[in-house]
Amino acid sequence: MQRRSWAALFVLAAGLQAQDWPQFLGPARNGVYAGPPLARSWPPGGPAVVWRKDIGAGFSGPAVAQGKLILFHRQRDREIVEALDAKTGRPLWTFEYPTAYRDDFGFDEGPRGVPAIAGGRVYTFGAEGLLHSLDFATGKKIWSVDTRQAFGSDKGFFGAACSPLVDENRVLVNVGGRKGAGIAAFDAATGKVLWTATNDEAGYSSPIIATVGGLRRGLFLTRAGLVDADLATGKVRFQFPWRSRSQVSVNAAAPLVVGEDLIFLSASYETGAVLLQVKGNEVKRVWASDDALSNHYATSVFKDGTLYGYHGRQEFGQSLRAIEAKTGKVLWNEDGFRAGTVTLAGDLLVLLREGGELVLAPVSPQGFRPVARAPILPATVRAYPALADGHLYARNERTLVCVRLADSAATKSK
Repeated sequence: MQRRSWAALFVLAAGLQAQDWPQFLGPARNGVYAGPPLARSWPPGGPAVVWRKDIGAGFSGPAVAQGKLILFHRQRDREIVEALDAKTGRPLWTFEYPTAYRDDFGFDEGPRGVPAIAGGRVYTFGAEGLLHSLDFATGKKIWSVDTRQAFGSDKGFFGAACSPLVDENRVLVNVGGRKGAGIAAFDAATGKVLWTATNDEAGYSSPIIATVGGLRRGLFLTRAGLVDADLATGKVRFQFPWRSRSQVSVNAAAPLVVGEDLIFLSASYETGAVLLQVKGNEVKRVWASDDALSNHYATSVFKDGTLYGYHGRQEFGQSLRAIEAKTGKVLWNEDGFRAGTVTLAGDLLVLLREGGELVLAPVSPQGFRPVARAPILPATVRAYPALADGHLYARNERTLVCVRLADSAATKSK
């Protein structure tokens, strides 16, 4: 029991199931799927498409719990939170509000953060910094906070992008506010500010909760580096600077716990990866390298001592690789793979590439040997998918698709 993630325990305690995908990076916020086994091969046409739906703009991935999918997208001048039946795509409820967000670089102008489902509520964080709490059953608004107005947050390069994290009675957000409000905790029931901490800008990473070095910690990778904040009070245990020397840079991948007292951080822009060892309120560097596994935006996954993820800048063409977590040694490298996301499902890597191709490959430190691959969406796919109850839910800027990946034979034999 001690080895199980506290985040996963809270999800289960809130009435959700292990096979759900109720938040960014899944039940335990580490990119690991725990539902029915996946098939290791597909028919010639690829995995079965269960349903498909036209949607609005956004890089916000879906969240799935208790048979409902929560979609956060933009249509015209409205940010929209929509609940769908996960099995059919049938609309159940809709909540919307006006937005005037404009992307300075001409990218997508929809929301970025993945919704969080917990305790009978849905929490969303829009591109302009509006944090909402909605009733999961009806979509009725419970409360909202304009974090830009409340804390003086800057727009940043690409707007607000943190995926909210729910911990018991708290909603944690990397808001990038001023005067000590870099990160913040809100009362989950009322939206009241419980605490704020740091003067860090937000960046594009989302927080995690994990037990590291025997202590349960809130871990935030801000634009300046890693922050360990006490979940109840916001008191900072330690800060570890980790960012590019270039002003035009971001931290985007989430922190990843890779041992009882080890945390892996990774970023691009000549920043690279670092492995940290934590003891009490102190942290020290085990190794650091820009040649190991520099994640531009997609968080890596970890299994049996090995990290699997994307290395290099998205626009320059990324490679897919595996490295030894404790040393940073590159075990294998698949050059020219290009960008995407990675999910761990048992002994399989589930890779969704920006071009819309879905790839399955056995988890192995010895090499990359795909067993199935098929296009499931047109380019460009940058949102994180959800993998729930044997179904993958993925989106681009116009379409949301549900494909069945579960192993039918394994499911029937249960």
